[in-house]
Amino acid sequence: MQNELDGYKKVAKMSEIPEGGKITVEANGQLIVLVRIDGEVFCVDDVCTHDGGTLGDGELDDHCLVCPRHGAKFDVRTGAAVTMPATEATVSYEVKLVGDDVLVCFN
Repeated sequence: MQNELDGYKKVAKMSEIPEGGKITVEANGQLIVLVRIDGEVFCVDDVCTHDGGTLGDGELDDHCLVCPRHGAKFDVRTGAAVTMPATEATVSYEVKLVGDDVLVCFN
């Protein structure tokens, strides 16, 4: 029987992510951005698909991270590119909260 947390790795504590804010962490050999909105945590790669900029350095606009280089926006719930110049989604990851632990699935 498979454990429901198989493939998930602890990447941060909920208390480390400010409500309405974000943090960038290294996990599974890569940089990811954790965003906390209305008590939910979302996770995307820290990479703009337009030119490789770091999304974690950008502003949060509603449910979107804005790339600080050229202004492309990515929906943190899905990774979808919602404005130009980006046309491809960034990778998004499934998140589970267990107590204060934030776990991300890298499978």
